[in-house]
Amino acid sequence: MSLRASSSPAEPYDLAVIGGGINGAGIARDAAGRGLSVVLFEKGDLGGGTSANSTKLIHGGLRYLEHYEFRLVREALIEREILLGIAPHIIWPLRFVLPHHQGLRPASLLRLGLFLYDHLGGRKLLPATKRIDLTRSPLGAPLSPGHAIGFEYSDCWVEDSRLVLLNAKDAAERGAAIHPRMAVTAARREGALWHITAEGRDGIAECHARALVNAAGPWVGAVQGLVMGSNQPARLRLVKGSHIVLPRLYDHDRAYIFQNADGRIIFAIPYERDFTLIGTTDEDHPNPDEPPQISEDEITYLCAAASGYFRKPVRREGIVWTYSGLRPLYDDGASKAQEATRDYVLNLDAPAGQAPLLTVFGGKITTYRKLAEAALAELRLKPEKAGWTARAALPGGDFAPDGFPALLAAFQRDFPLLPAALCTRLLRAYGTRAWRIFAPDQGPGPAIGADLHAAELAYLRREEWAESAEDVLWRRSKLGLRFDAGARDRLARLMGG
Repeated sequence: MSLRASSSPAEPYDLAVIGGGINGAGIARDAAGRGLSVVLFEKGDLGGGTSANSTKLIHGGLRYLEHYEFRLVREALIEREILLGIAPHIIWPLRFVLPHHQGLRPASLLRLGLFLYDHLGGRKLLPATKRIDLTRSPLGAPLSPGHAIGFEYSDCWVEDSRLVLLNAKDAAERGAAIHPRMAVTAARREGALWHITAEGRDGIAECHARALVNAAGPWVGAVQGLVMGSNQPARLRLVKGSHIVLPRLYDHDRAYIFQNADGRIIFAIPYERDFTLIGTTDEDHPNPDEPPQISEDEITYLCAAASGYFRKPVRREGIVWTYSGLRPLYDDGASKAQEATRDYVLNLDAPAGQAPLLTVFGGKITTYRKLAEAALAELRLKPEKAGWTARAALPGGDFAPDGFPALLAAFQRDFPLLPAALCTRLLRAYGTRAWRIFAPDQGPGPAIGADLHAAELAYLRREEWAESAEDVLWRRSKLGLRFDAGARDRLARLMGG
C-alpha cells in the first residue's frame, strides 16, 4: 500500500478525502488535476452506495422548477451538456415523453415549465421540446386511452457507478492515491495538519494532510462524530429511493415521465436493452447502517403509478430486479421527503491556524463537478486552476458527443469476430479504452457468463479496482441481470470468493 506513514519525512498530502462516491471522486479528480497531492479513502467499493443506486439520469430536474429552485436547475442544465461532452460513452441523450393528465397540472403549465427548461441552461447540443399528439404518434401506443396530449423533451442517461469509477481513475492517473475498502478510523487535528488513521485488509496506515473533506454521503454524520469526535449534529436527511426493473414494456427508445396525484413523478426508462426501469420513491430512512431495501408499499406504489398510464398493467410478479439507495440530503426542514432540497451545502470549519475541514451535504449526480469546484474554492486550493474539468474528457471519453457510431464502426473493423451487441456494450462502458482490453490477435478469452470474457475481467481487476463478483456484475456493469446462478458461481470463484 503506497500510503505515507506518520513517521515518514515525506510531505503531507495537500488534501485527504473521505468517501468514494461521486462527490468524493469528483473532488479528488479536480484537486489532482490542479497539481495537488491527494489521498482518497472509501470504506467499501467505489461508488458502492448512493452513486450506484440513482435513477441514472443527468438532468436539470424539471420538477424542481415547482419549488423555485431556479439556480439549481440552471446549474444542472449547464452541467448536463458539459458532462455529455466529457463522457459521451457513458452519457448520451435521452428523449422523455410527458403525457398530460386531466386533473393534474394544466397543459399550459407544463408547456411553460418546459419552455423554461429549454432556455435556462443555454441548451446547444440537445433538441428542444415539442408537443405530441399521442393519439397518432407511436409514442402513445403503450399508453392507456385518455392521454391525448404529450410533450417530448431532452435530458441524458448516465452509467452512474461508472461515472464514479472514471473520476477516480482519472484522479489516480493524475497522481492521487485511491484506497477503496479502507476505512478512516480516526482523524485528528494537529495544528495545521490532519493526522489520519485508516484500516484495510492489509492493516493500519497513517498519513497527514493539510486539508480534509468529509464526503461520506449517508455516513457523513457518522464520520463527523465517530471519526472526528464532533458533538455537532449533522444537518442530514436520508431519503430512500427505490426502483423496479421489468422486461421491456415497449419497443421504442424514449423514456416516460408520469405525474401522480400526490404531486410526485416517476420515470419509465429503457434499460440495458431488454428491460424497463421504473422509479423512484421518496421515503425517510434515518439509519444509514440499515441497508435500504424496497418495501412492499413502494412496490405497490410504483406498480400502481405506472399502471395508471400504461395500457398493460405493471404487476409485481413481472419484476426481475429491484434496488434502493439513500440520498444524503441537506435537512432544510421540509415536511415531506420529496420536498427536501436536492441542492448541495458545503460547511467549512477552519479555525485560525488550524487545518480546515469541509463537510459535504446533499448534491445530485448531475452537479458533482460544480460541487467539486465549489469545494476547492471554499478550501482555497489553487483557485487559479479552476475549471479544467469542464474541458478534459474522462477516461475513454475522448471523442465527440455525436461520435459514437463512428467509434463503434472502427472497433468492429478492428475486432470483426466480436458480436455486435458485445462491441456496443464494450464501447458504452469503456469508450476509446475498449481497445486496451485485448489485442486483436488474442480475442476476448474464455467466456465466463452472458458476454463477459476473461480479458475484460482481467482489465476490471487491473484497472478499475474490481475485487468481487458484485463489483463486476452490479457496478462496473449491469451484467447481473443476465448472469444465471452457475455463471455467478464461476465468477465468484475466479474472484477468489
